[in-house]
Amino acid sequence: MRILLFGKNGQVGWELQRSLSPLGEVIALERQSSDYCGDISWLDALAQTVRAIRPDVIVNAAAHTAVDKAESEPELARTLNALAPEVLAREAVRLGAWLVHYSTDYVFDGSSERPWMESDATGPLSVYGHTKLEGEKRIARHSPRHLIFRTSWVYAARGGNFAKTMLHLAQEREQLKVINDQFGAPTGAELIADVTAHAIRQVNRLGAAGDALTGFYHLAASGETTWFDYAKHVLAQAQQAQSAIKLKVTEVLPVASSEFVSAARRPLNSRLDTRKLQATFGLTLPPWQDGVNRMLAEILP
Repeated sequence: MRILLFGKNGQVGWELQRSLSPLGEVIALERQSSDYCGDISWLDALAQTVRAIRPDVIVNAAAHTAVDKAESEPELARTLNALAPEVLAREAVRLGAWLVHYSTDYVFDGSSERPWMESDATGPLSVYGHTKLEGEKRIARHSPRHLIFRTSWVYAARGGNFAKTMLHLAQEREQLKVINDQFGAPTGAELIADVTAHAIRQVNRLGAAGDALTGFYHLAASGETTWFDYAKHVLAQAQQAQSAIKLKVTEVLPVASSEFVSAARRPLNSRLDTRKLQATFGLTLPPWQDGVNRMLAEILP
């Protein structure tokens, strides 16, 4: 199997290089790749790259993910999150290839009182959410062999993340204020990559019968929390680990989202119902605490 991966140096892309390698030949590209075009904003060159490599599976882990910045550069966000995925979908059809793509809970408005199901009506609140939803629709319209994984609250030991921010601030401030009215499940890039590899292996093993698995799947760690409780967990783990870092913080206060001004609106409910994914691919998704604790074990000095 030949797999073409875009976004190799992002949090998910980095883990995908590991998880996909046992499946076959992986051609992993970044924006500055020299042999082929890894910059998904160059739509014509992107199509030419797919045609030159002729993969069996295209995995698109590249996107415009700067949620607030997208509000001031909507055209770039649309190119990366909607038009580029459409190009990949069209080229996948030419080759009879599978397209794996990642989307987000931001396609929903966050108003539901329960975890979001794949069949729920969408209603994005931000440019980022609108462009990701458009990308989903363009893929579904053109490619009959696709897996679209919606996920949320993604983190990794590599690069910046919420836990690192909290640990940094906790060393500088005696008091932290953290949002307590947004709900979700922190989901590790490692978990996303491993589930992706498992799903690709399954559809490939099934051959033509695997086409029945085409569609949307919600992918997130099990359980739920708020950013406030997430922060408290991170700090408690740091103290329990007797880390070398010196925490100055003595008080962590819960606050409403309205106390923080941001360019883009965030959904209050980011919980995703993952029963379809687990039933279809025979998976059990671990509690969010498991992945966070593993990540902290890596980053704490």
